[in-house]
Parts: sequence; C-alpha cells; structure tokens
Amino acid sequence: MSFIASIGYFFLGVAIAVLVPRFPFLLMTRTKGFNTNFPPHPEAIPLSPYLTQRVLHMRMFYWLSLVVVVLPLGLGIASIRWGNAAFGFGLWVSSGWFVLNRMQYFVGGQPPPWTKEMAVKLQILADEAERSSLCCNWASPHWGVTGIYCANCNKLLSNMPRPDLGRKRQGRWPMGFLRLLFSDGYPMLTFASQDGHFEEE
Repeated sequence: MSFIASIGYFFLGVAIAVLVPRFPFLLMTRTKGFNTNFPPHPEAIPLSPYLTQRVLHMRMFYWLSLVVVVLPLGLGIASIRWGNAAFGFGLWVSSGWFVLNRMQYFVGGQPPPWTKEMAVKLQILADEAERSSLCCNWASPHWGVTGIYCANCNKLLSNMPRPDLGRKRQGRWPMGFLRLLFSDGYPMLTFASQDGHFEEE
C-alpha cells in the first residue's frame, strides 16, 4: 500500500470515528417529529416542560455517545490487528480522543453543553412566570441565543446562552452541519466571544 493511500485510509478512519459517536446528537434530534413543540431555528424558544425535557434529552444523548464510541474504538483495534492498520489507527486515535474529551469534565474540565442544573433553572423560571409576575404582569420567558428574555417587556431574566437544542437548521446543509460538528453542541456565542464578536447559535 502506498503512503498516500495509507494517509487516505487514516483520515477516513478519523472521519468515521468523529461522526459515529455524535450520530444521536447530529441526526436523531433533527427529525420533524422530534421538534413539533418548538418554533423553527433560530427563533427564541418559550420556556415550558417540553424545553426542560429537551435539555435532558440532549444531555442523555451527550453521555450516550460514550457507549456508541465503543463501536469505532473496537473496530479500530480489530482493524489494526487483522485488517487495514492505517484505517484502524485513524479510528482508534479519533475514538480515543473523543473519550478523553468527554471524560475531562470529571477532572475539572469544561462542563457539557447540557446539564441537569440547566434544566432545573429553566423549569424554575417557567414556574415562577406562571405563579407570579416574574418581570411584568404578562411574563413570557423565551430562551434566545444570548440568554432568557421576557417576550413582553424584554427584560433579561438570565444570561445563560442557548446551546444547540436539536432543531433543524434553516441555513445551507454543509455549513450548518460543520458548525454543529465544530461546536459539539456548545453555544456558538462561547466561541465567538473569544474573538471579540458575537454570532447566532
């Protein structure tokens, strides 16, 4: 096998191992039936039990990827041992890096884009808006790109930026897909603020 072919097989393995563990987050949540209770992207989402449930679902998919990654990781090890070593090494390296990336949270790294605390905070704000005048007499909290605002009085209720919530993107497919792949579900605001400017989720 030539050197160029080996490089090609290596990057093919890397690409497959990047996509397979993220399959639930990238594709399963984008179906029409999964988003009937939400406005289209990128509109703000009203706080409701459906939104709280969606955050918990996305959190589950995030950690479920550690189970799914066993497939390319095992295939990579098997391919190194009995098949195409370059392809298997690409699978193994990418899968191993993915596992390390997920596990770094437990040693003080960046938290996941969706957390239980986030879901609790959303539900608390939604409950407060129903029980009392959270900000005005007709409080209607909506989760926008940069935080949670009241749709009636525009008061900022929380500066918690919105991560990806599994809605189908309205933009061109390749760019939206690459943005999701790059951000891994985190708010794009987090990455944009590092460059001194802001952009939508």
